[in-house]
Amino acid sequence: MRKKNSQKIGDVIQEYLKALKIDDKLKEVQLIKSWDEIVGRTIARSTNNIYIKNRKLFVNLNSSVIRNELFMLREGLLKALNDKAGEKIIDEIILK
Repeated sequence: MRKKNSQKIGDVIQEYLKALKIDDKLKEVQLIKSWDEIVGRTIARSTNNIYIKNRKLFVNLNSSVIRNELFMLREGLLKALNDKAGEKIIDEIILK
């Protein structure tokens, strides 16, 4: 039986993360960890370094062919990443 002022533990944790102002950073980390799930294992193996800075996703690639493919698929990839996060976390993808 629930009391009137009870809350779900997930909601309480989410409020706590927002109060500490680390909820966005946590979403960014989760998004980077799901990179290989979104782009596939082959592309993920060609990726050296992925990080987010100022709402831009920076991706270092060691294959120019894959870089060109991702460049052409940037908008779809951007949408897939933001959908995975559940909100708009990334504004732009920078391929290096």
